[in-house]
Amino acid sequence: HSLYFLYRLIPSNKAHTKCHLDLPPNNISGTDHAGIATQSVVEKMIMKESNQTRHDLGREKFIEKVWEWKAEYGNRITTQLRRLGSSVDWSRERFTMDHMCSKAVIEAFNRFHEDGLLYRAERLGNWSCALKSAISDIEVDYIDLDGRTYLEVKTHKGNPNDAKGRYEFGVLTSFAYPVEDSSEQLIVATTRLETMLGDTAVAIHPEDERYKHLHGKFVIHPFNGRRIPIVCDEKLVDMSFGTGAVKITPAHDPNDYECGKRHNLEFITILGPDGSINHNGSQFEGMMRYDARIAVEEALKEKGLYKGKEPNKMRLGLCSRSGDILEPMITPQWYVNCDGMAKRSTDAVRKGELKILPAEHEKTWFQWLDNIRDWCVSRQLWWGHQIPAWFATKKGEEGVLKTDMKNNDRWVVARNEEDAFAKAVNLLGCSKDEIILERDEDVLDTWFSSGLFPFSVMGWPDNTNDFKAFYPTSLLETGLDILFFWVARMVMMGLQLTDTLPFHTVYLHAMVRDKDGRKMSKSLGNVIDPLEVINGCTLETLLAKLDAGNLPAKEIARAKKDQQADFPDGIPECGSDALRFGLLAYTVQGRDVNLDMKRVVGYRMFCNKLWNATRFALHFVSDFQPTPNILEELMSSGKMAIRDKFMISRLMACSETVNDCFASYKFGDAQHAAYSYWMNDVCDVFLELIKPVVYDKSDENKANRWAAQATLWIAIEAGLRILHPMMPFVTEELWHRLPGRGTLGGAEPKSIMLAEFPECNSAYRNFECEESMEATMKIIRACRSLRQQYNIGNKVLTHFFVKVASGQPEDAAKSQTDDIKTLGKASAVDINLDEESIPKSVGIVVVDEQMTVLMDIKGLVDYAAEIKKLEKQLTKTTNPMQQLEDKMAAPGYEDNVSEEVKTSNQERLDGLKKKATDIEEAIANFKNLAEVEESG
Repeated sequence: HSLYFLYRLIPSNKAHTKCHLDLPPNNISGTDHAGIATQSVVEKMIMKESNQTRHDLGREKFIEKVWEWKAEYGNRITTQLRRLGSSVDWSRERFTMDHMCSKAVIEAFNRFHEDGLLYRAERLGNWSCALKSAISDIEVDYIDLDGRTYLEVKTHKGNPNDAKGRYEFGVLTSFAYPVEDSSEQLIVATTRLETMLGDTAVAIHPEDERYKHLHGKFVIHPFNGRRIPIVCDEKLVDMSFGTGAVKITPAHDPNDYECGKRHNLEFITILGPDGSINHNGSQFEGMMRYDARIAVEEALKEKGLYKGKEPNKMRLGLCSRSGDILEPMITPQWYVNCDGMAKRSTDAVRKGELKILPAEHEKTWFQWLDNIRDWCVSRQLWWGHQIPAWFATKKGEEGVLKTDMKNNDRWVVARNEEDAFAKAVNLLGCSKDEIILERDEDVLDTWFSSGLFPFSVMGWPDNTNDFKAFYPTSLLETGLDILFFWVARMVMMGLQLTDTLPFHTVYLHAMVRDKDGRKMSKSLGNVIDPLEVINGCTLETLLAKLDAGNLPAKEIARAKKDQQADFPDGIPECGSDALRFGLLAYTVQGRDVNLDMKRVVGYRMFCNKLWNATRFALHFVSDFQPTPNILEELMSSGKMAIRDKFMISRLMACSETVNDCFASYKFGDAQHAAYSYWMNDVCDVFLELIKPVVYDKSDENKANRWAAQATLWIAIEAGLRILHPMMPFVTEELWHRLPGRGTLGGAEPKSIMLAEFPECNSAYRNFECEESMEATMKIIRACRSLRQQYNIGNKVLTHFFVKVASGQPEDAAKSQTDDIKTLGKASAVDINLDEESIPKSVGIVVVDEQMTVLMDIKGLVDYAAEIKKLEKQLTKTTNPMQQLEDKMAAPGYEDNVSEEVKTSNQERLDGLKKKATDIEEAIANFKNLAEVEESG
């Protein structure tokens, strides 16, 4: 998503601020192969194009298709990064499936196995029927249902009993098992009725008096006649809940799985890889699991064993990749024992060796790693690193099946097939010619190769020059949503395989969402491509992109509706700088960023303001020649006015703030400081103040003019360097246009990228001048307010009188009278005149207890015309005010109108009354001033 690409720039931005002190940063760009996501996209593509599945193509042809897709679309992310101006070493760009990274993957797998950390086992785990693959615990999203809920299941054709084809969840269904050789029934309840096809026990509490006569007895499965033992289990059964009898499906439920191990029960898997009922499902074989749920309920009713159902709160686990409802399944997988690695990773944070920022996320780090479970690293996919393990048999050997865990010792982990043959020879005690090797078809979890990235890209396991020079790295920035997926894996694998932390700091950025707070998702069609923001994009193009994708027709229609509402005129061209600057502004928000494109467009206007202001300022310094030490020369010249000292002081303050913010990862605050410097200090104040100074080319003004020009050149040049890490393109262009470029000696950098980042020289901070300017700007704002209040035209200069307390405020006003005249559009400014010297026909603004500003308006205002305008406004205000008062006084208002409406009406009435009072006071003031002027 857009925000991800900005944050990929942060390490280089931070490094840029110090690159004159340190070695150039080795910021390496790379992409992972996104096993599940990529395979899903390509599968949908070939189904849409040729109505074929990957199995129709075969593994080899399918992989060719994936590489073709990668060649066409795989560089999209790096293209976006390039356009955004990411400062990375593109010559070292890596892809997790390239030769260097693949070599590291094979080595890591083998080392884990050799260290006794990696093993193959048959366990109950998360199974995605949509992907037909196992997934790890942290790839599970959960939704909580308060009760009966109908949900769409994409892998099913649809529930014929629901108008929208949805399936029922959040209900507890009760049914009875007949007790063997008895007319008695044992009632159990379940939220997953179809799993009763795999029941191998019914558990009761050993101390439950109701069922003591059933100890050691059996119930009979109603569909296949299987004898199901009644077992006593005090760990699982709560006598007070329900009937006190619990059905046990060891192959499809975590709690039942543990119960099955305790009682040595049979583990019967009833589902195939796609979620359909297999041969163990009696007459329901071939049905999809939730269709079977409906059919089992009907069949139980026919047998008189159905006892009803009721709403029940429950939690559903969803695959974070496919959105499919997960199924607990027993499958053979490869696992990595993470206990030791996890402890080293938590110890590193507790000892301060590894910093996680913001620090609030340390708690989450500890919570997950302190309770870590073994990592399932195998996936039943075709796209990815094929597991470097081979199943070894002898030629002619029969009955040795790789699916049978009794033959688990026949798996050989090796670095290549030749190595595998050598190990198989030792294992089986025969010659190579007698051995058949069959490689595991599964691939590794994408995060396995991504976890090696900090050192695999440097050439590990070889001790390359890059590895020696650049590993370990220093800073990792990433999204907080992959703290466990990626960050923890990198830290654990780095410590285990290199005995070194891969970096010393982790900066976690917020999650980007759309303006409504929804997660950006391809399935929602609300993902914003940074290139669409940079280049601009018409609504027609946005909609066409949805049509060209792989979304179902229903989701395309919904996404189009959202696109039309969000971007009725398309996305305007904003450029890279505006996108970067706008996204940086969002970093102050915390966990989530609700990205509103209007805000980014707003920063495009800032880019225009920066461009125009700098181009305009260049006219002021067109005849100015800077020197290599211009700042030092200016500060020691004795020619600076208060406004010049103020500007340099604000530059120093901005430099200090931005440096501190970069160092403390407060990028939003750095953006705000730079923005305020340019908009407020440079454009609104200094540029306006120096206009009369620069335009005056008289000999008497020569020193003042040089000081103003030198200050402006320094303020712009350093200001561009401050902005450069945030807005690289426009600042580079403007920096080269400054006068004197190329004449500042051998030390002058050829690019702003190579220039030193500005730092604060505390000796140049001038708080007295800043306070003086603050007081002066108060007076100027009051002058502007008075001119606006009396509708004075821009070309008309007015006479101001300032009453100000003695001391610093008076000194400021007197020393900056020329500045007040410039920005206040004054013909004259008098400070603390005697009351007798101030005319009676004045407008007044009381700034604060120390300052009052008056403006002589004699002859400047047509009082009759102003009074007529105000009386018209008064009529437009009093009429709705009277109507509202009548409405609120009507009979039944107090009893029949809601409190919310009453409050709203009262607030509106109060506002109208205040407005009417203000207008009446203004009319009275004008009448009074008219009388004063006539009498004068």
